[in-house]
Amino acid sequence: MARGLKLLTWAASLLLSASAVVSYEVPILDTDYSRQICSGMWSGRNTFINVSFEGTSQGQLAMVIYEWGDYHYLGKVASETVDHLPKTYVCTSDAVRSGFCSPSDLGHFIIDLPAGTSVENTTFWSARVAFPARKSGSGNSTSQNLRDNPDGNPTPPASEHTSPFHRDLRTRQAGPNPNPSPSGLLVYHEPIQYLVRKTGYYCVAVVPVTVLQTSPSSALQKKQSSDIHPSYKGAVLFRNVFDGRLAATDYPKVNFYLVMLIFYSALAVAWGWMCRKHVTEILPIQYYLSCLVGFLIIEMVANLAYYRYLNAHGKGTASTIFLFVVAILDAGRNSLSFFMLLVVSLGLSVVRDNLGPTMRKAQLLAIAHFIFGVLYAVGIVELEFESTSALVLLLFVVPLAFTLSAFLMWILWSLNATISQLKARKQHYKLRMFQKLQYILLLVVFVVSIFFVVSTLTFTGRLAEDYAAKSWKVRWWLLDGWLSLLYFFAFGGIAYLWRPSANNSR
Repeated sequence: MARGLKLLTWAASLLLSASAVVSYEVPILDTDYSRQICSGMWSGRNTFINVSFEGTSQGQLAMVIYEWGDYHYLGKVASETVDHLPKTYVCTSDAVRSGFCSPSDLGHFIIDLPAGTSVENTTFWSARVAFPARKSGSGNSTSQNLRDNPDGNPTPPASEHTSPFHRDLRTRQAGPNPNPSPSGLLVYHEPIQYLVRKTGYYCVAVVPVTVLQTSPSSALQKKQSSDIHPSYKGAVLFRNVFDGRLAATDYPKVNFYLVMLIFYSALAVAWGWMCRKHVTEILPIQYYLSCLVGFLIIEMVANLAYYRYLNAHGKGTASTIFLFVVAILDAGRNSLSFFMLLVVSLGLSVVRDNLGPTMRKAQLLAIAHFIFGVLYAVGIVELEFESTSALVLLLFVVPLAFTLSAFLMWILWSLNATISQLKARKQHYKLRMFQKLQYILLLVVFVVSIFFVVSTLTFTGRLAEDYAAKSWKVRWWLLDGWLSLLYFFAFGGIAYLWRPSANNSR
């Protein structure tokens, strides 16, 4: 009991710990395979995207920031008749000769707008960015350069409402376009900021470019210009309406698990009150249910504490260890629940005194379900669904689906057999309890089947380029939310049927 109180106290301290204002941050390197970084964003008055580079960066880049709804305007179709040819996205000398862009747009992303549409009416911010020549000693720059202003950092004011940074945000908001693209060459001296005033899926694309001067120049100048190979290292910071390092697609889990903790706490209070009222009538199965209620409270606290910790500190060794603890608790909850439901359906202590060899089979199935549950819980957090192969995803999902199906089929079969025996014995009170339990389980199977079809249809399009943009708001619900909520209602219904009462002796 003392250890349980210590765990709850430690978790509560994590929930209430104060943290600095941090944001979701993604590193960006010239060696990245993908030249685009995207993330959903929940907008507010002071939400923005910052793109920062270290002082060791050199060369020139074509950069564009936009909301996914304008993606179809990005790039120029190479051929109207040949579909397999890719779009041309960056204005190069070849693109100029092909008529895709003008010489003044060299080094910029190509934005192909229809007639009558102005870039002011889109979300695009586009520029050709050049890094200044490195000074002596600049090679010793550290990651601190990602945030430091070369002209010096201002002293923070006593109140965030008097910050000149926030005043700058309000001034930019007042213009017709909060993110006007710069004209000509943008020499990088400080982080590039893009204001976000609409919830959506935003992308930052960066492509290294080498632009040769078109005006006459000496051979030496041309050689020097062409020899500069762009290299860069930096970070893209997504500042959402909430404070924290979680991506916008995962942040709803923080509030969701807080709500679930409140629900389970209310259930525990009601269950404890009934146990106290009928303390002399409590059956052994109700002791097991009491332990499971307490286990569920601990699990919800652990889940909430994990996502709060991840939001405050980001991924690391500590968060990975924390993840394994949460995964073990979650898998243990599911295995214990199904195991208990199975032995109840088999009629233990109601129809028969012991289950014999059947008990060992039920225990082995519970252990297998526990192991596969841990793998699944870790996989849905660590795997990138857009880049992970279908075979790897199936290795995480299929074993758990088999053990889950085995549990459900065995439980339903055993429950039917127990109901038949109770009918033959004409034990009507117990019969009604088991019939209601059967209705609850059939409803659960029906709901799971519907969501399985919906999830399958949803994830079949995960390789489509617009999959993340369309699903980032609801992905947490499809992967985690609905199943947790379904479990709560199913467990609450079963606990109500087996609640302590004055009729326990019947």
